[in-house]
Amino acid sequence: MTTDQIAKLLGDEKAKYFLEHKSNTISKDQLHLPNANFIDNIWRDSNRNIQTLKNLQWIASSGRLANTGYVSILPVDQGIEHSAGASFAPNVPMFDPENIVKLAVEGGCNAVASTYGVLGIVARKYAHKIPFIVKINHNEFLSYPNSYDQIMFGQIKDAWNMGAAAVGATIYFGSEESKRQIVEVAKAFEYAHELGMATILWCYLRNSDFKKDGVDYHTSSDLTSQANHLGVTIQADIIKQKLPENNGGYNAINFGKTHKKVYSELTTDHPIDLTRYQVANCYMGRVGLINSGGASSGATDLAEAVTTAIINKRAGGMGLISGRKAFQRPLKEGVELLNAIQDVYLNDEITIA
Repeated sequence: MTTDQIAKLLGDEKAKYFLEHKSNTISKDQLHLPNANFIDNIWRDSNRNIQTLKNLQWIASSGRLANTGYVSILPVDQGIEHSAGASFAPNVPMFDPENIVKLAVEGGCNAVASTYGVLGIVARKYAHKIPFIVKINHNEFLSYPNSYDQIMFGQIKDAWNMGAAAVGATIYFGSEESKRQIVEVAKAFEYAHELGMATILWCYLRNSDFKKDGVDYHTSSDLTSQANHLGVTIQADIIKQKLPENNGGYNAINFGKTHKKVYSELTTDHPIDLTRYQVANCYMGRVGLINSGGASSGATDLAEAVTTAIINKRAGGMGLISGRKAFQRPLKEGVELLNAIQDVYLNDEITIA
């Protein structure tokens, strides 16, 4: 998609709002922005071993965004997180794991993220064709009544044996189980790095008390940003976070510690500025931030996905991880949506705000 096509898709008002915004919060000059030499510039001097650097470079060198510093990842773990019926009934071929990987390959993704089962059953055919990211824990959603806890579903060595380039995990920060999850995932990431795999952390918030006076602060910029900061602390190589929808969670819920400058100088109400604060909490972009694409809304999916990509890129993020918007539609349409997301990152006219 060209810039003109993107502007037409968004409409004049939204196109101006997202494409012409100038950020006056955290200067882009202070950020470590995605680029073709990101592995050399950032990770070479870290404690990551040579095999981990190779796998980070493999992910960065794959797909349509190869060697740009940006990534487009297809995540399909919703068969566990939301049930297979809820996830795949809209597009029945996706019950077959091979079609998940095919979509990622044909869609030009840098990597495909899914479960031990999905990736393991097609590993010999595809593990050398596209980087695998094995999701190692899930919220098992069949227990009644429903509970919300991320539990381990396999061993790190199994992911390594199937040729995975990376492992991914979720922590529900703010939940009663978060302390246990932090310890479990930190240990798992340590072992993954020892074996040479990269690590990606889904830094999600979950606590019913994060809803206050009718406002849901689970996607508040200040709270999600602190989740990011905890994620990079346990040495995630990439952070996955939901796009911020509001701010001021600390003050509204009246807990923890924050600073008035977070709201007066480091953020505004603009989505790009709210997302830039998320990037800042990923060590000023040293650890790449990828935002999630969210649920499928139907006819508006393309515009929503492109908008999210613009926000992430202009904020200083590393890319997008979009699943349901792509895999819940026919293959050709899914590929087109993934390519549209990638076109935002390939477009030199869409610059850092």
